[in-house]
Amino acid sequence: MSVASKYDGIAYVYDLMDWPMEFLFYSRWRKEALLGLKGRVLEVGVGTGKNLEYYPQGCLVTGIDNSERMLEKARKRAEGMNNVTLLLMDAEHLEFPDNTFDYVVTTFVLCSVPDPVKALKEMRRVLKPEGEMVNLEHMRSSNRLLSWYEDLINPLIIAVTGIHVNRKTVENIEIAGFRVKEVKNLLIKDVFRKVRSKP
Repeated sequence: MSVASKYDGIAYVYDLMDWPMEFLFYSRWRKEALLGLKGRVLEVGVGTGKNLEYYPQGCLVTGIDNSERMLEKARKRAEGMNNVTLLLMDAEHLEFPDNTFDYVVTTFVLCSVPDPVKALKEMRRVLKPEGEMVNLEHMRSSNRLLSWYEDLINPLIIAVTGIHVNRKTVENIEIAGFRVKEVKNLLIKDVFRKVRSKP
């Protein structure tokens, strides 16, 4: 089963499943990460649209996702937001010209993209040379005990959700050609991190 099919299947309960972490942590992290953005913004993996309310007024936001049912939820959230466009699209094959966006944003997405480096290279391609990428992601910890546990549970998590909990996301960002400006540890030592990068 594809990742898109899995997300189509859980779209109607996704927000409920995520609610505890959203209430305790995610909403605050989203607000802080998106503060100060302006111009044309591409959000890859917009999901049910949880970030949309946190974008500053000056942003023209294009949100993409490969799950039509997740996008249906996002469209309801985006009602009345004239600065938001939502499109069905695959992160590994972005249908935009080079150097289109001022910012690219992902939040808890790079764990589920089948080929994250390929997707990141696409994000770099559509980002302006002076642009910036902002990522909120969970990833493989540098702590040996935590990373051992992530490796242990990863096969089960992949089978159920399609999510990889042990990806080396900062390294993948660098492999894709980005220059990492900031890595901020957010929770459980360095499992949850905010990353800011330049193309």
